[in-house]
Amino acid sequence: MSSTMAPVITVDGPGGSGKGTVTQMLAKRLGWHLLDSGALYRLTALAAMRQGVALDDEAGLVNVAASLDVAFEPTGPGEPVRVILSGEDVTAEVRTEATGDNASRVAVIQPVRDALLQRQRDFRQSPGLVADGRDMGTVVFPDAPVKIFLTASAEERARRRYSQLKDAGGDVNIDALLEEIRVRDERDMNRSAAPLKPADDAQVIDSTGLSIEEVLDRCMAAAGQA
Repeated sequence: MSSTMAPVITVDGPGGSGKGTVTQMLAKRLGWHLLDSGALYRLTALAAMRQGVALDDEAGLVNVAASLDVAFEPTGPGEPVRVILSGEDVTAEVRTEATGDNASRVAVIQPVRDALLQRQRDFRQSPGLVADGRDMGTVVFPDAPVKIFLTASAEERARRRYSQLKDAGGDVNIDALLEEIRVRDERDMNRSAAPLKPADDAQVIDSTGLSIEEVLDRCMAAAGQA
């Protein structure tokens, strides 16, 4: 099967909805490849900061995006994908709130999105791909046979992130996290470049109050249509 014909399941939605965990589990269950598209934007933001490129320097950001030396390495169950930038493991740094906020700012710049578009599509390989992001079903893989939009309330997403950071020994404030999530949601949903929204033919799954196993079951049911 050619790469352009390999099936794709897109899983879009806001940060904290459970996409990262669910897509890894779904890809493993199916034996398919995995694309963490959000990591590419986070890596672009991180690499830009390391290279002294300002987040409003459009030409500089495009150059950074086009020249990223990145690799994703699978890890154990329940663990995030290991992210390698120029030979260095940056998994922890790329997942910080600061990097996520910077990535959200970078992602509104259309030329940066254009630079990363083909790189994302190159992940489409047989036997199939599970693509995690915000515009996978609307922009990157509009022909995907199965599109899922995974969401959760802002309060639920703040609670999850608070628990993750506390477990990691972080000093965090849940009210501040909730405000950051609301601000990021507003920016992502109202940006002119590929705003965060379900594809017209997406199946919307609200994970609020659901266990990860329950969410996976619903996604697997949807995957049966691929």
